[in-house]
Amino acid sequence: MEHEKPWNLSVLTGVASVLGETEHGLNGRQIGDLLARLKMDDPTPQSSKRDRLANAFIAWQNVHQSPNRIITFITHAMAPAGYRKKPDLFTRRQDELDEVLTFVGLRITNKGQVSTGARSSTLDDAARNATSLLTELRRRGTHQEVLRYCDIELLKKNNFHASMEACKSVFDRLRSISGADGDGARLVDNILAFGKSGVPVLAINTLRTQTDKDEQSGFANLLKGISGMYRNPVAHDPRILRAVSDTELLELLTTLSMIHRRLDTVVIC
Repeated sequence: MEHEKPWNLSVLTGVASVLGETEHGLNGRQIGDLLARLKMDDPTPQSSKRDRLANAFIAWQNVHQSPNRIITFITHAMAPAGYRKKPDLFTRRQDELDEVLTFVGLRITNKGQVSTGARSSTLDDAARNATSLLTELRRRGTHQEVLRYCDIELLKKNNFHASMEACKSVFDRLRSISGADGDGARLVDNILAFGKSGVPVLAINTLRTQTDKDEQSGFANLLKGISGMYRNPVAHDPRILRAVSDTELLELLTTLSMIHRRLDTVVIC
């Protein structure tokens, strides 16, 4: 596609940051081969991958006053045939490029091509216009523990398993903090309920007032509700019989994020 207006520096470096990212970007050989194939100068081949790509993009656009060859570079880098064994890597790069390219009204299609898309002028616009659930969750400031457990499932657009893995994050963390065994409602009762001693293993507040104690009980009931509504049914029901919509998944993961933030300040009694 033709895109005559030059991109500003932040877009050029943003694309370079995605494609040259340390863990999930192109490797040095891929970068060198692709620059050579497209007859683009490689002015700083010994620098980091991000800087190498950024300098190559900037050098090309300074001379030609057009990002068209950079668009061609992106299209080659995103060719689906190269992701046969790593479809989640394609989705990761697609989502992250979309966040950058939306500032020039472009996006990456599922065919790996650069196409016209929604134009953004703010970071919130960019997150909304990039259609990835993972992008929206990051925009909401979702707790890292939630994303750590289900980022691959989100990239694969597998809502069913994403909901199950995200729920596991809470119960795994409860076990890690308390040293207790078990799962689900039994685990919650063992470490968050007042029990016979009147003192829970973990407290989310000082427990000094009745309001504090009610909050503690409410928190325990919330976790048991999560277990009963999502953790257990998703673990046992076949995927084809239990659909999890994008909206439902976003609401669930936002709730789990709130739970993790309360666990950030939990006290061992």
